[in-house]
Amino acid sequence: MPKLTIPEAIRQQTQYKRKYGPAQMFDAFVQIPSALGKMLGNRGQKLVSNAWVERIQLAVTEVSGCAACSYAHTYMALKQGMSQEEISSFLSADGQFVRAEEAKSILFAQHFAEMGGRPRQAAYRALVDEYGPEKAQVIFAAAQLMIVGNISGLPFSALLARLDGKPYADSTLFYELGMQVAGFLGLPLALALGLLALALPYPGRRLSRDQDH
Repeated sequence: MPKLTIPEAIRQQTQYKRKYGPAQMFDAFVQIPSALGKMLGNRGQKLVSNAWVERIQLAVTEVSGCAACSYAHTYMALKQGMSQEEISSFLSADGQFVRAEEAKSILFAQHFAEMGGRPRQAAYRALVDEYGPEKAQVIFAAAQLMIVGNISGLPFSALLARLDGKPYADSTLFYELGMQVAGFLGLPLALALGLLALALPYPGRRLSRDQDH
């Protein structure tokens, strides 16, 4: 397997590109059951290939700037057969390797991350118009699971940097450890609520109104 590397800008970052709190983490955790269900269903239907899912998740991670997630998904993408050049391109958002048929899903993934996991209704409608409702739900779920990893991984990345003697300028040890504790304590309740939410007509879908800013 090729040497696992991520772009220098991510590896050497000294502050957050995105920063989340416990409430956003809990909200993301609630979405896990629905998103996992969609992804497990996709394994049988094969609506969206594993490599496509990886490209969507790399796009989300690029916006979030999570170093730990970048390493993990670089490894997974290499296993899917993506080249190091393609992976680096997605983590740098230069668009060089974006496939025409996947372009709108990548743009949606970037918008999803920029909105903190609550994309605008118009963006989701455009996704459905392009790929149909079933594929759109899988793309949405792939982005949801990645934002869960990013929200958890960002303070963990900062903690690792701190232990390496390179603390983030806009972080504190209290925040980094607090987010780990909040995740550990909040996950069981969030998953229980997520399972209950599966009875709703559109479980797990969080959209911002188009006029929101």
